[in-house]
Amino acid sequence: MPLSVFGIVLFAALLHASWNAIVKGAPDKLLTTILVAASAAAISALALPFLAQPARESWPFLAASAVLQVGYYLLVARAYRGADMSQAYPLMRGTAPLLVALVSRFWLGEHLSPAAWAGVALICSGVLSLALAGRGANVQGVRAALLNAVVIASYTLVDGAGVRASGEPVAYTLWLNLLSGVPLLVWVLAARWRTFLPYARAHLGLGIIGGAGTLTSYGLALWAMTHAPVAVIAALRETSILFATVIAVVVLKERLSPARIAAAGLIAVGAIVLRLA
Repeated sequence: MPLSVFGIVLFAALLHASWNAIVKGAPDKLLTTILVAASAAAISALALPFLAQPARESWPFLAASAVLQVGYYLLVARAYRGADMSQAYPLMRGTAPLLVALVSRFWLGEHLSPAAWAGVALICSGVLSLALAGRGANVQGVRAALLNAVVIASYTLVDGAGVRASGEPVAYTLWLNLLSGVPLLVWVLAARWRTFLPYARAHLGLGIIGGAGTLTSYGLALWAMTHAPVAVIAALRETSILFATVIAVVVLKERLSPARIAAAGLIAVGAIVLRLA
């Protein structure tokens, strides 16, 4: 993998962990998640008129992924209502790369080298160990996180194929955020507008920062998927666990055990193996 792609994916991982920390630290996880998604949709709507549009072949992938992304945002909020970020985030993000690696071989025809498989396995092992090393979390939070791992694997595979068919990774990313953010905004305005509007005014800055973070993070990951195997990018992107762990300890004041530190080391080794694969 080229060093430039490697570095860009790591930066995307940092952005992803950061916007998740915004949701976890917010007083209302669901409303903050919707505010983030709506902000990403607004940014996308402003930028799309100035870009070439994705190829027609990519639109079925966009439609499918938009539905999955709506489910993803809702499950993020549910997971963080019941579990620590240092546990829910690894469960959501850590299971998905292994699923992507297994399915992409048959669906996308990608063949990974033994070294790449070793890197994927190390990252997944470290992430899952990190999630399971601490005290037990709320059962509903853990279930939501594990279900979201399946959703993440699904939209990663869909978008891996879709962005390659689009010919325009940036426009594909913006349309995806627009199509997934608008339904969430419409729902919250219809169902909880009396609560959401004052909340949005009070936390608009966090929403914009989070929206820009999720938009840029996933956009960079999709771009990287046009330059490297989807399974490799999916696994490398989950080094965001390292950033999320640091944020959880330093900012959110969650406790980090020696076992979780060791698990984080596995992730770092896995990232190095992928870089050299």
